[in-house]
Amino acid sequence: MAVRRFSSWLADEGEIDTDQLVRLRPPRLEHKITPELSEDQLGNLIKACSGKRLVDRRDEAIIRFMIETGARAGEVVAMRTGDADLSGGAVLRKTKSARARTVPFSPKTAQALDRYLRLRKGHRLADTDTLWLGAQGRGLSYDGLYSALKARAKDAGIEDFHPHLLRHTAAARWLAAGGSEGGLMSVAGWTRRDMLDRYTRASSEKRAAEEARRLGLGEF
Repeated sequence: MAVRRFSSWLADEGEIDTDQLVRLRPPRLEHKITPELSEDQLGNLIKACSGKRLVDRRDEAIIRFMIETGARAGEVVAMRTGDADLSGGAVLRKTKSARARTVPFSPKTAQALDRYLRLRKGHRLADTDTLWLGAQGRGLSYDGLYSALKARAKDAGIEDFHPHLLRHTAAARWLAAGGSEGGLMSVAGWTRRDMLDRYTRASSEKRAAEEARRLGLGEF
């Protein structure tokens, strides 16, 4: 668009004889669709964290939290011990847009967090405020989170996995369960509607088909 405007200006100013871009059609942009994980895949991902080690409890708590809330990987890594409110939610103080927000989670996720926190008390870095501790005696970094979840996904038989899949999946599950778009935007930390469309594009047709069957508009 900028080049077309420049070309038009050049023609108007007499810098070129004619505007060769007048009838030029813009390229058709393809929207990349990110698939979501199925319920079976999610179940296998949780099962892959079976165990009583600190890293097992940690990874299950992280995965459950991300699946339910759609929290960004960077937000999860930045969580502190004081952010985890097991009675009703978690406050993520460092977000992509530098805004704080409260993200509610279910008793099941709270239970996973509680199991991790109880085991965490025996870690030599238990007095630090970094919520997630790594296996090497330090806080969990973004790369550490990526590697940990990638390994769990491999054990679960999930190919081409990356942590961002959990955010896409969380958004799709929210809407499929009947959650409102406004509620999803608030929980996910989105301020623009196009972000909602981007993250739920893969399952939009499926939701529309299910909605059509539920409405039963052909029954008359």
